[in-house]
Amino acid sequence: MSDDPRRDELAAALTAARERVARAEAAAGRAPGSARLMVVTKFFPADDLVRLVGLGADEFGESREPEAGRKVAQVRADLPGAVFDVDMIGSLQRKKAKTVARWARRVQSVDSPELTEALASAAATALDAGERTAALGVLLQLSLDGDPARGGVVEADLPALADRVAAHEGVLRLDGLMVIAPLHGEADAHLARAAEVAARFRAEHPEAAELSSGMSSDLEKAIAHGSTCVRVGTAIMGARPITSP
Repeated sequence: MSDDPRRDELAAALTAARERVARAEAAAGRAPGSARLMVVTKFFPADDLVRLVGLGADEFGESREPEAGRKVAQVRADLPGAVFDVDMIGSLQRKKAKTVARWARRVQSVDSPELTEALASAAATALDAGERTAALGVLLQLSLDGDPARGGVVEADLPALADRVAAHEGVLRLDGLMVIAPLHGEADAHLARAAEVAARFRAEHPEAAELSSGMSSDLEKAIAHGSTCVRVGTAIMGARPITSP
């Protein structure tokens, strides 16, 4: 035990989550490391990110701006030289694209031409200002049920949106797809369908190999169906704080 109980708590939970991922990879006959663990830190303080980076975590998911930008800035100040990436995984308003483009490795929730254009403009500005050194990664959010309240686009609309991203080569980078399983129905069936859509998408865009799917409750099923990135919050961070930072 250390003199930091929260660090000990996070260390145990992170180890358990890594073991779950490793077991799921083995059960699916996949290579170790083929499914990466992203720690979803939304609503939790920057101090927790500092602890997690110290424990070897290097991929994080955030969903609220400007909270996320402030947290990234604090971690970089507290841990100069630390190597870690943060993705925007939540619904993003176009007016916040400018700030997100300064700190995000990628945006996992792109679901409209308008947001694509806003991100392209913001990423170009950030590149010109030296606030980023590489194109902004983009995952197109796939909607499996067509529910506009949850965001995403249906499969039929993916080609046009992918073309829009590709038109901004050097500024935006098409990395693949993200999916949130619908609230109703069997998660296994939804994740299997997402894998089928992703396979068809990769056939047209071989460089867009990412499939971000699966969370704390269903990461094993997601890995069985080809997820390359599982987004795990509660199983590592614990229950959401009553008040957010």
